[in-house]
Amino acid sequence: MMKSVLPAIVGAFAPMSLLMVGGANSIIPELHRQVVDVHAWMSSEEFATLFAVAQAAPGPNILVVSLIGWQVAGLGGLLAATLAINAPHCLLTYFIGGIAAKGQQWIADFKQALVPVTTGLILGSGIVMARAADHDWLTLAISAATAGYVVLSNRNPLWALAAAALAGIAGGYAHGPLVTS
Repeated sequence: MMKSVLPAIVGAFAPMSLLMVGGANSIIPELHRQVVDVHAWMSSEEFATLFAVAQAAPGPNILVVSLIGWQVAGLGGLLAATLAINAPHCLLTYFIGGIAAKGQQWIADFKQALVPVTTGLILGSGIVMARAADHDWLTLAISAATAGYVVLSNRNPLWALAAAALAGIAGGYAHGPLVTS
């Protein structure tokens, strides 16, 4: 089974590599669609958990893809997913870097045009992750309040994240133990 899933992993992740405008979080909606809806490699909840683990770990945001590969096909899946998500955009960046170094105006214009695209992709990522992680009124309210604070405030977003974590912990204890044995 592992041999048959490795080409599917590469086929799903390599094209997404070229869409990572603004960083890895910009591909989360398509990543979620491929992993959960198209290939049914895991549930939406499992995806949200792997995303949370990847965000908590030190290193780049793209670690979520390596974790998905590991979950789907072990070490071979991890290697296939990691290479598929990194090789295409790294090669493109290498070759385009030579052109961009010449300081042509169209490069600066193109980069400026990508700002709204990046903003939209990252907003879509937030929506997909909220839908995958919010299962009751408390988690939905925490996500909405945190997003509102970040969008409407000029303050450091870490305050919103800290308040959201405390609200989640308090809500978890109100509903019973966070860890069951």
